[in-house]
Amino acid sequence: MQIQAIRERLLGLGAQPEHAQRVLRDWIQCAPHDRGRRRPDDYLPKPVREALPALDLELDGLARVLSEHPGADGSARLLVGLVDGQTVESVLLPREGVCVSSQVGCAVGCRFCMTGQGGLLRQVTSGEIVAQVVLARRRRPVKKVVFMGMGEPAHNLDNVMEAIELLGVEAGISHKNLVFSTVGDARVFERLPAGRVKPALALSLHTTKPELRAELLPRAPRIDPRELVEEGERYARLTCYPIQYQWTLLEGVNDGADEMDAVVELLRGKYAVLNIIPYNANDGLPFTRPSWDKARALAADLQRRGVLTKLRDSAGQDVDGGCGQLRARALDGGTRPINIRSRRPREGGEP
Repeated sequence: MQIQAIRERLLGLGAQPEHAQRVLRDWIQCAPHDRGRRRPDDYLPKPVREALPALDLELDGLARVLSEHPGADGSARLLVGLVDGQTVESVLLPREGVCVSSQVGCAVGCRFCMTGQGGLLRQVTSGEIVAQVVLARRRRPVKKVVFMGMGEPAHNLDNVMEAIELLGVEAGISHKNLVFSTVGDARVFERLPAGRVKPALALSLHTTKPELRAELLPRAPRIDPRELVEEGERYARLTCYPIQYQWTLLEGVNDGADEMDAVVELLRGKYAVLNIIPYNANDGLPFTRPSWDKARALAADLQRRGVLTKLRDSAGQDVDGGCGQLRARALDGGTRPINIRSRRPREGGEP
């Protein structure tokens, strides 16, 4: 279900645009329609009032929690079922955030990501994206939404931007706390600056080497890391909040001195923060998570050399909750165990 389709249905019943916005606002804010001094009988046409119970049930059915896996860090991984039986993952983050999925699967095929191993199955609608936020708000306050779950938001741009506009206008979430995460796509740098709501931008960098980037992100646009940073810098100056550059730290792959030197050359002086995220181990994938001490030393060295750097730990490490893993276990009939593992103290925050 698309958000625009909901509006059109309400308008077709005789609602005015402000009536449709009120209904959508009540949904995204998890508020009853009769809140405040004005009751639905006072401001909604009778056909709209009569249709509300069925519409509310339909909106509630867009996404439902199939399983919940709390982490020791205050996060919780949710396996979310959609109307057609497909599943995605959402993450309740510490400090009042939620990470949502924008696709069922992913076409980019990042070598270190479980989600991309099965390819793209379908797009998540704008209504299903917002429904993930609603599920989160029914469990805890949400003041930040990050589009870093399953899928590549740039490949579902219309639905993601429609959801971002509703969240930024009606959900009481500041625009800088709506974080659009992408591997880098020319359409992003065209569409985001033109939007009514301009989200913060997180760019997947992972390496300074074009050849290695093509290997790690095999179906991402062929954009040189230097060009990616130039595009990011333009958007940062436009919106007045820094770009987040994501660096999944892979033992023996992108953690060498040559990479760190190149990062300093690339990002020093930029309006940016580098998020170093030690790899969230996935069974069956040929990568290793570096030690926390090594990751901490690299982050401290970059910080000392003039690159604002935050060392982050992907939420849900202690329940093997990396993106795609809950879904993979569900598709496997639940036969894959959830490994409870010790974790290092978090430095920074959510991914």
